[in-house]
Amino acid sequence: MKHTVSTLALCAAFIGGPALAADLPSRKAPPPTYYEPTPVAAWTGFYVGVNAGGAFGGSSSANTSAYDLYDLPGAAPGAAFATSANSSAALSNSSFIGGGQVGYNWQFNNRFVAGLETDIQGVDGNTSALAGGVGYDPLSGATPITTTQVQKSLDYLGTVRGRLGFLATPSLLIYATGGLAYGGVNLQTSSSSVDAASVFAPGFGSGSVSNTQVGYTVGGGLEWMFAHNWSAKLEYLYYDLGSATASGAAVSGVNGAGATQWAYAPSTSARFDGHIVRAGLNYHFNWAAPAPVVAKY
Repeated sequence: MKHTVSTLALCAAFIGGPALAADLPSRKAPPPTYYEPTPVAAWTGFYVGVNAGGAFGGSSSANTSAYDLYDLPGAAPGAAFATSANSSAALSNSSFIGGGQVGYNWQFNNRFVAGLETDIQGVDGNTSALAGGVGYDPLSGATPITTTQVQKSLDYLGTVRGRLGFLATPSLLIYATGGLAYGGVNLQTSSSSVDAASVFAPGFGSGSVSNTQVGYTVGGGLEWMFAHNWSAKLEYLYYDLGSATASGAAVSGVNGAGATQWAYAPSTSARFDGHIVRAGLNYHFNWAAPAPVVAKY
């Protein structure tokens, strides 16, 4: 009987042990939790983008001057007509501008960014104006009146600029920029002269110039990384491409017998400069280095 009780006790312990162990708190470690930290903005690398804005201001006048080519013997109508051609036309300088850019940034000392950017954009701006002048020849009694029409346009504008900026925050860059500017300029002028006293015949002449001119640009802006690989910028630039001069064909008056009675050579000059305010959107290659995957236990 004693052995039977011992055997039954041993069997009960053997059967109930696993059940009791299952009720005890588990000491098994939970599986690790993985997370990927938000990447820190890294500015080093190439980027491409688009921009759009407005161009305005700058020099607004086109000045026409002339010199005498022919004088009637015994009088000086040529000089009087040349004087009437001297004028200044006021031109509007507002236009839309839009295009694209490509560049490279290099971040150093954590808080500074240096880079090189080139861009080119079309300019939707064509402006014209009329100007007039009056002369007088006391010897012949001629009273020349000249009307000059000037047309000015900038077809495209490009820049090659250096950039140097400071990171106010890891994702906000404040920068200054400057370098070379180039653009396609057009200037046209036409003059029409008549004698209000009807002493001499009227005349007409025109001229134009169209080429690519090189100058400089300076400015600054803000660029903000708002998403992985993407940034937006707001930028101001002043550009100056210098002056262009359109030398018109000789303006002269010919009488009924085919004889030249007077003549002058007009020349119109205008400066191509102005201010640009534009917004841009850039896509950055390898904007942020891949962050390591960290396991948290």
